[in-house]
Amino acid sequence: MSEFKRGKLIVIEGTDCSGKETQSKRLTERLLKMGKKAIQVSFPMYDTPTGKIIGGPCLGKKEISDCWFKEGALELDPKIACLYYAADRKYNIDKVLDYLNRGYDVIVDRYTSSNMAHQGSKITDPEQRFYMYQWIDKLEYWLLGLPKPDITIFLHVPYQNSLELKKNRLSLDEYEQSKTHQVQAEEAYQELSELYHWDTIECVENGTIKSIEEIHEEILQIIIKKEETK
Repeated sequence: MSEFKRGKLIVIEGTDCSGKETQSKRLTERLLKMGKKAIQVSFPMYDTPTGKIIGGPCLGKKEISDCWFKEGALELDPKIACLYYAADRKYNIDKVLDYLNRGYDVIVDRYTSSNMAHQGSKITDPEQRFYMYQWIDKLEYWLLGLPKPDITIFLHVPYQNSLELKKNRLSLDEYEQSKTHQVQAEEAYQELSELYHWDTIECVENGTIKSIEEIHEEILQIIIKKEETK
């Protein structure tokens, strides 16, 4: 009788317009075609109670409601913002754990690492920003008991390249509209990738954005290589 294998938690992170959702879905479809059990989820889960709180009162997405915080999402204390995003993961994590325990690979579009990048980027002092990363790590993985990813893949699209991709978006929240935040978040993501040893994919080569299929193949090769070296 073969030993049961718990599924892997695979996180796809990335800068704005890097195609996190698209690549998460493509990877899930590819794994299914390869005969594996796989499912894709996204955080925040906007259709759940906690996700609706983030989408409306916190972010002020127009299709949900206006931001309740008079200072706006960008100026909201990063620790306060972190608690809402962490609460959404905690509220919904049983769905993820159920799939993992049934042997599914769960492909996650954004996770704790997004909290670290977007909220940590609000802190300009490097030492204090590092403490913020540690605070979020302790909050989500230790105090809330969320599972740590088995693999985190970071998709990097430089800010200037993201502007071209963003032209087709119909609506943008405060984070997406702010050049300052996007640049600082990009720097935070790169900093975190080095700190946590994420697998990084440069989505722009010689000034040209790689195709969806090229990036997908690079992601797949990372997954396969890690499986072979276990």
